[in-house]
Amino acid sequence: MTLYKSFIRPLLFKCDPEWIHHTTIQVGHILGTSKPLRHILNNRYHIQDPHLQTEVCGLHFQNPIGLAAGYDKSGEAVPFLESLGFGHIEIGSISAHLSHGNPKPRLFRLPQDQAVIVHYGLQNDGAETISNRLTNIPHQHPLGINIVKTNCGIDAPPDTEDTILTDYLTSVRLLKDKGDYLTLNLSCPNTEMGRDFFADKEHIIRFLQALATENISCPVFLKVSPIYGIPYIETLLEATEGFNFISGFIFNLAPGKTVPLKTKPQTWQTMPGAVAGEPVKEQMNTCIKELYNRMDQNRYHIIGIGGISTAEDAYEKIQLGASLVQLLTGLIYEGPNLIRQINKGLLHLLERDGLSSISQAVGTKNT
Repeated sequence: MTLYKSFIRPLLFKCDPEWIHHTTIQVGHILGTSKPLRHILNNRYHIQDPHLQTEVCGLHFQNPIGLAAGYDKSGEAVPFLESLGFGHIEIGSISAHLSHGNPKPRLFRLPQDQAVIVHYGLQNDGAETISNRLTNIPHQHPLGINIVKTNCGIDAPPDTEDTILTDYLTSVRLLKDKGDYLTLNLSCPNTEMGRDFFADKEHIIRFLQALATENISCPVFLKVSPIYGIPYIETLLEATEGFNFISGFIFNLAPGKTVPLKTKPQTWQTMPGAVAGEPVKEQMNTCIKELYNRMDQNRYHIIGIGGISTAEDAYEKIQLGASLVQLLTGLIYEGPNLIRQINKGLLHLLERDGLSSISQAVGTKNT
């Protein structure tokens, strides 16, 4: 058992999870200002091996493991997080206006399931503030910027199509030149009556038509709901067909508790939010498989998330069709050495399968 799991994690788990999250971001921001410390961490956690390197959407990745959006919501700790061995970092979700998110408590641990329940409600500092911050933050690896509609709170008037699209476009204009790719989060649990605005094909098309006028030069990924099944995947591909600036897709967490849990219901029934971590792995893998089978594999790429805590977890998503993968909850349970462990494990798996690069593994299990 590692030092993190035997000593550090038990101490952290005695504290409020959101306080730990906030504190680690603040500490990471401070530590990230030290070049000598970043150099030490890079030497400790990064694995430099050409077998792990890959090209996706014209971007070069040192390895396929990224940090998912949701951890560094406002881009405060990018240099520090890069030094932990990730091949890319995705920050956000970021909205046009500052949002305080949902009432606390809004983050819960389910240790028996190696999971968390997340109900932050898109807390972030707002696109203009974050855009200014990113101007002064260097990054060595691809940086993704996740954009979402502002959560204005339960007392706000209902959104219209115009207010939703305007909110997204405001953020796009402020952030499109601040990172290496954009992720447009089209699956927000805060939509009226739980219905996803972008479940409607015509809404997707009108949104993409508006984006087409914005001269976005970086790759764009759409982050979508996993709950609508094959018909929605087909609708999504039909809607994006004529918009060549869309480079790929990511599946978001499903709202509510849609996956089986080992934790007794009386523990989590009163906890609002979506499940992240080990329990969602199979749901996400199924989505990746079905999308990869139907999409134009020469055009689109998939970034896979959900339940990654081992090299085998990451490799399975890659074999099902993901060009890159992202994790977050795994860090909570396994600690910062996880990324290095996964990358070392991927090298062994590539050698076992007689492959010379991680890109050769993409889709090999999905035939």
